Amino acid sequence: MNSQPVIFVQPQFSVATAQSNVWQTGLMDCCSDCGVCLCGAFCFYCLGCQVASDMNECCCCGGSVAMRTLYRIRYGIPGSICSDFCTILWCPVCALCQIKRDINRRKEMGIF
Repeated sequence: MNSQPVIFVQPQFSVATAQSNVWQTGLMDCCSDCGVCLCGAFCFYCLGCQVASDMNECCCCGGSVAMRTLYRIRYGIPGSICSDFCTILWCPVCALCQIKRDINRRKEMGIF
């Protein structure tokens, strides 16, 4: 008589967290982190270098369409290259600040 193996699965403990496949803040949520907003407004290139450094990329790439697309794809955030291009074209400071705020939030959640 052949006996079938029995597999027991223990219940897993899980903690509800924010979704990791969406932007953690909106494009215009500058007030959620005033330090990032001020840095973006008055020293855009410094903030771009911080973002690039956080992502282990060249400092020149911080505020680019390529950086936004790379970040979005890395975390499974819905969108397209076209939407990334339009966001960077029409609101580069807000777009860069959004990426930096997102990086900061993901670091706090331990998913960066």
